[in-house]
Amino acid sequence: MTDATLPSSEIKKPAIKKSEMESSQTLNSSIANKDKRILVLFAHPVPQQSEVNIFLFNDAKNVSNVTAIDLYAHYPDFNIDVIREQQRLVSHDVIIFQFPLYWYSTPSILKEYQDLVLEYGFAYGKGGSALKGKQFFCAISAGGKEEAYQSDGFNHFTIRQLLQPLEQMASITTMTYLAPFALFGSRSASREQRIEKHRSKWRSLLNVLATGQFDIERARSIENLADLDILEEPAENQSK
Repeated sequence: MTDATLPSSEIKKPAIKKSEMESSQTLNSSIANKDKRILVLFAHPVPQQSEVNIFLFNDAKNVSNVTAIDLYAHYPDFNIDVIREQQRLVSHDVIIFQFPLYWYSTPSILKEYQDLVLEYGFAYGKGGSALKGKQFFCAISAGGKEEAYQSDGFNHFTIRQLLQPLEQMASITTMTYLAPFALFGSRSASREQRIEKHRSKWRSLLNVLATGQFDIERARSIENLADLDILEEPAENQSK
């Protein structure tokens, strides 16, 4: 009688050595605790005029586990290398679009990026599950004050409402959408000495994203990631 005809309870299973079990547990623990890789896709058509975003981009380049890409510098002719960019997306766990808000939307190269890189069969549709489970959000600056981005304010909509096309993009591509990390009143931020605090929060956010040591549901529901309490903690109290 072969094993195939024995009742499952009578089939002898090979014993697992203690050393093998410990090795497996160590491997699983290592995978579970592995820091996330973060991709920052920076889009500013005139970075030399940037008063906020260029500093955030440079800060991101100095954070471990972060890959920071200047899309306008890489593709001045908008001839985006689709395969290269798809490989970048696949190899990272957190995707961030960083940009100044232009006419309630992204600078044009980010729209081109979405149209070309997020292809059917790759990012969505049949077989298109390459981005499934990744985290996505926007890091933005807005010239207007926060009160202007309210239903009864000058712009008639909140930042989250204005970014709903990107939220839907994340939904279609099965990514986890987080609230935007936003700085309002960016034109006066330097004069009002608000930029350094915002940069400090940005660096803290990148660190907690890498380690996963934050409340994901809170990050999804809050209006602005910059308001997360954990970003107010001294750097020495945060996970590296």
